Amino acid sequence: MEQFQKEKEELDKGCRECKRKLAECQRKLKELEVAEAEGGRAEVARLQAEAQQLRNEERGWENKLEELKKKEKNMPWNVDTLSKDGFSKSVFNVKPEEKEETEEQKEKKHKSFVERYEKQIKHFGMLRRWDDSQKYLSDNPHLVCEETANYLVIWCIDLEVEEKHALMEQVAHQTIVMQFILELAKSLKVDPRACFRQFFTKIKTADQQYMEGFTEELEAFKERVRGRAKVRVERALREYEEQERQKRLGPGGLDPVEVYESLPPELQKCFDVKDVQLLQDTISKMDPTEAKYHMQRCIDSGLWVPNAKGGDKSGEGAEAVYEEIPKETPKESGAEGKGKA
Repeated sequence: MEQFQKEKEELDKGCRECKRKLAECQRKLKELEVAEAEGGRAEVARLQAEAQQLRNEERGWENKLEELKKKEKNMPWNVDTLSKDGFSKSVFNVKPEEKEETEEQKEKKHKSFVERYEKQIKHFGMLRRWDDSQKYLSDNPHLVCEETANYLVIWCIDLEVEEKHALMEQVAHQTIVMQFILELAKSLKVDPRACFRQFFTKIKTADQQYMEGFTEELEAFKERVRGRAKVRVERALREYEEQERQKRLGPGGLDPVEVYESLPPELQKCFDVKDVQLLQDTISKMDPTEAKYHMQRCIDSGLWVPNAKGGDKSGEGAEAVYEEIPKETPKESGAEGKGKA
């Protein structure tokens, strides 16, 4: 019987550890999905694969525990099996299994919740003391939910993007408070509103191992927030640069900045000093094919526009007359006036 009990304890321990890892993996995955980070697709795929593997392991542990319970039922009655404590655990506020919501339902639920309770969520995010947080959640138990955690994650990233680093760290602390409460509820299979006091009791009694786990997760979360914020800023810059590039495109669909940067140094100098004669002299000294190539690109980008009187051709030997387009070059300069190329 002692060996049987030892085996059961080992299985229980393994199952709990597996559930803890799965909850942590799902939390990180949720953060990435909420943040909608462009650069996190590979990380999302990795976490999804890890989560699936942990679910399989969890089922394996649960199957072993079920087999052990069946074996226990079939054991012959004796003094050991009849002397067990029949009330070894308490079960309260068991949360029923919920049907999986669609992404559309989740988004609608989140939007509705935030519209109704955004002010209260932000108030919770600004609290610093354990006692204040516990009291506020006691007064507002509806905040103990996934929607609050998701809002706080997004808020943290917004604050980091705005370079409000100290405020981000404050809200990050409250985000991990909420996530730990939700994780505790999942492990106990109860409604989060029924167990948030247990979290505060545990954290305030200075349980060293629990506090270390909390601190480690908080620091890891802040690093993830910084990463997500960096990706968002870079994406916004790329979008802005592309919009500006589209505005700059010339009649031939080329970007004057890119064209200018591709010109030989001697041609760039002509645009820098705004010297038409120097431009004509420079072109005359170049290979005709190369000169024609570069001047056509200048026309297509809007750096240079041919005079209608002279035709559309450019390059040495062509009779076209060119005039400067009324736009600034990448260095806020360009060749001015008219001349033959």
